Amino acid sequence: MADLEVLVIEDCYAENETPKALLVRLPDDEEVWIPKGHIDDDSEVYERGHNGKLVITKWIAQQKGLIERGKLKYVGP
Repeated sequence: MADLEVLVIEDCYAENETPKALLVRLPDDEEVWIPKGHIDDDSEVYERGHNGKLVITKWIAQQKGLIERGKLKYVGP
């Protein structure tokens, strides 16, 4: 995923997962499903029970409305 623009959300927790997606609790306790294919290798949150920084593609953040709601810490290469 090195060629895609990624975004980081700090202090997330993976509540649940399916084979294709992760249910993530954001710092404000909102929950959102993130497809596993859009979670970057640098993410600390990638399976159920993990907590820390969630690194996802800019595209999925836009699709989930996370950018407009100010959920993101920073944009990285």
